[in-house]
Amino acid sequence: METTKTQRHEDILEMFKKSGALLEGHFLLTSGNHSNQYFQCAKVLQYPEYAEKLCGIIADRFKDKKIDVVVAPAIGGIVVGQEVARQLGARSIFTERKDGAMRLRRGFEIKAGERVLVCEDVVTTGGSVFEVIEKVKQQGGEFAGIGYIVDRSGGNVRFPVVNTEDQIACYTTQAVKYSPVECPLCKEGSEPVKPGSRDG
Repeated sequence: METTKTQRHEDILEMFKKSGALLEGHFLLTSGNHSNQYFQCAKVLQYPEYAEKLCGIIADRFKDKKIDVVVAPAIGGIVVGQEVARQLGARSIFTERKDGAMRLRRGFEIKAGERVLVCEDVVTTGGSVFEVIEKVKQQGGEFAGIGYIVDRSGGNVRFPVVNTEDQIACYTTQAVKYSPVECPLCKEGSEPVKPGSRDG
């Protein structure tokens, strides 16, 4: 079993490298910390065959959970949510940020009692997922699971609305991160860049 998991990680890492989605350099993370590595999932998800394989790992975990709707935070989680929903035969919707808060817009809704799977591309602290969870609670949805492509927390992020077996990451890694005042890259004179979707 461990060999299978190791092989899967190697295969996923190869997809990231081939698509240019694994970036090396000096990056400013959403948390304000700095890192020498950044997973830009949009670059791997632009290839439908990679998106199908990666999202298939999540869909396979929840194929017997009778998922009614998959909800993801915009922008990063939209492609993940759409493909997972397609494979599960479920509805796909997304939340988006307006006036600093995550909201369901465009007429999207979750009916009370619907079984909900939350999907995301990359999780470091889980901030966006926690916001989506609050929206699902407000709508009366029933949590069936949470799935994401990359876990940069090394498996440390936990979402208490689901059991451990109902939380899945395709690829788990312990991100190297530094506070701005302790960043060795800054001390070498390098300037951090922010490659995430929020700044284009």
